[in-house]
Amino acid sequence: MALKERMEAVLNVGLRVPSIMLLEVLYRWDVSSFFQKIQRSSLNNNPLFQYKYLALYLHYVGYILSLVLLTLPRQHLVRLYLYVLTALLLFAGHQVSRDYVRSELDSGYEGPLYLEPLSMNRFTTALIGQLVVCTLCSCVMQTKRIWLFSAHLLPLVARLCLVPLETIVFINRFSMIFTGLEVFYFLASNLLVPYNLAKTAYRQLVQVVEVYGLLALGMSLWNQLVLPLLFMCFWLVLFTLQIYSYFSTRDQPTSRERLLFLFLTSIAECCSTPYSLLGLVFTVSFIALGVLTLCKFYLQGYRAFINDNTMHRGMTEGITLLILAVQTGLIELQVIHRAFLLSIILFIVVASILQSMLEIADPIVLALGASRDKSLWKHFRAVSLCLFLLIFPAYMAYMICQFFHMDFWLLIIISSSILTSLQVLGTLLIYILFMVEEFRKEPVENMDDVIYYVNGTYRLLEFLVALCVVAYGVSETVFGEWTVMGSTIIFIHSYYNVWLRAQLGWQSFLLRRDAVNKIKSLPTASHAQLLNYNDICAICYQDMKCAVITPCSHFFHAACLKKWLYVQETCPLCHSQLKSQSQPVPPAPAPVPANHNPAEVGEAVPSAGGAEKLPVEGGGGEGRSMDNSATAPGPAPDTLADAPQVPLPPPSPEQGGEEPPSGKEDPSGSDSSHPESTVTHPEPSLDNATSDGQIIGPSLGQGVADVNHTPGATPPPDVPAEPQSPPP
Repeated sequence: MALKERMEAVLNVGLRVPSIMLLEVLYRWDVSSFFQKIQRSSLNNNPLFQYKYLALYLHYVGYILSLVLLTLPRQHLVRLYLYVLTALLLFAGHQVSRDYVRSELDSGYEGPLYLEPLSMNRFTTALIGQLVVCTLCSCVMQTKRIWLFSAHLLPLVARLCLVPLETIVFINRFSMIFTGLEVFYFLASNLLVPYNLAKTAYRQLVQVVEVYGLLALGMSLWNQLVLPLLFMCFWLVLFTLQIYSYFSTRDQPTSRERLLFLFLTSIAECCSTPYSLLGLVFTVSFIALGVLTLCKFYLQGYRAFINDNTMHRGMTEGITLLILAVQTGLIELQVIHRAFLLSIILFIVVASILQSMLEIADPIVLALGASRDKSLWKHFRAVSLCLFLLIFPAYMAYMICQFFHMDFWLLIIISSSILTSLQVLGTLLIYILFMVEEFRKEPVENMDDVIYYVNGTYRLLEFLVALCVVAYGVSETVFGEWTVMGSTIIFIHSYYNVWLRAQLGWQSFLLRRDAVNKIKSLPTASHAQLLNYNDICAICYQDMKCAVITPCSHFFHAACLKKWLYVQETCPLCHSQLKSQSQPVPPAPAPVPANHNPAEVGEAVPSAGGAEKLPVEGGGGEGRSMDNSATAPGPAPDTLADAPQVPLPPPSPEQGGEEPPSGKEDPSGSDSSHPESTVTHPEPSLDNATSDGQIIGPSLGQGVADVNHTPGATPPPDVPAEPQSPPP
């Protein structure tokens, strides 16, 4: 089944190539010059060449026929080619009969065939050829009526019956007329088939446009006709014919420089029409796709095809070639000028392919350096490809400067090559830093700063190179020749390579500055606090020898928290806002480590009023307790460790809070309506967090204490305690 589908795909492409070849021939055919040559030749008196407008109409009919062949469904296209093949076989059969009759007339022998060996050999050869033609026609047309294709056998039968040679000539002409009448009858009987096909196709097109629209129709035709592969095959056939015609007329061997010139001139000859230019564009796209696929395979092996990145499909290089060819008027130039300009365009395409290779290699190389993979073969492949991308663009820029005169387009090529080398150099430096950190077996101090400075340096160099290119292009446009396409290219280059790079660089600088200011505003944990905390950093999962404390009393490495702040300005654990503090932060209370939960071991924590606090169930490694004393006026209850240190009012019953106890207060200070037991409350989750870090829901205001506060502690001095109203 798979083989059948592949054969159908090959036929779908191969049978449509002649239609594009016919379009190419019709585009190159100049009707006016053709008739001028006819008028100067001996064919001027021929009535077929007297009507110039008839030839023009036939020229347009050829265009229509080519488009019909291009868009015809595959089943009807196969049937049409079978009909054409049958007609060619019948023509070949009549040619064999005519040659046989001519040979018999030249010999002049009219006797029995078995008496003359030469006549017998001629007859046998012609008979075998005619039988083969009849059999092939019967097989192609899938019919058992072989007599329909046997008219060209009549001269052979007549010669076998000893008919005079003059009569055999007449019989040969009659056989040709009879075959022509058969073909005419077949065409007349199928005269309405093209009309019916066109009518059916029109109905289908109208239905598709009404239901899905023109865009869906275009995509459907694009996929059914496989236009990229079709134009690539057409251009390769054209290029092969051009090379063959050159070598068939040359007897002497060609030097290396001559081969390069032949290659460029052959490509230039094969892009002189819009159809051949599209074929070259799609061919370049497929070549770029193949190079990028080999690059991924070289770096990752067969794993590259598991998670294939659809971003690199080679279309960027093809579109670049098309834009430059249209902008420079490539198809309107002479062959020599076209070959010279095409060499410059191909340099730009190669520079674009190198940039795409770098986009593939950069994340793989950096991930390999940070993954602690000890496979030497993987590291060798990554480093060798980076070295190639570092050296080859620089060498290409040097060769361009040596052999070409500098202009705006060559400056774009050189700048692109320089930018590629700079990016590869930055990638290699970061990779080396990662490997140094791996060999040291411990984190390098301020590694993030070093990487930032490396990236910032080559980004700055990229920006300066792009700025120089824009300045040169503007000066050439102002003081030189101004073109719309050149100004458009300068504008696009200025926007994407100058403005967007400057904007992204400035945003990165502002984010880093804000992150550094936030880190500097946070207090640093002391050695005693780290020992008491006894936990790891929640970002990197490494032990903490030094840490900073957030306003929500969470401990992190300063470098880890700074990287986090590049992404968002919230705490990684509780998502409360981390803003720069201009005022000094109050000293953080002694924290309880995250792996210490009094509720799990059943410890009773004394409350601020001296009564016992019963352990309350809670998640996230933080113990919580509830005051079992009376709700008499006093200090405000502690808040969650995750929430800001501002007491919140208890939620109403509509918000999920508990009703105030209706029973009377016990003289001993305990609530008589609730027995002494462990009370369970919902765990505060990040789903109940607002955008500014506040936590809402039934988990607040239910007597949950902050375990990071020491027993008997009062609220911070900058936040006054709000007295609670006594219960009824």
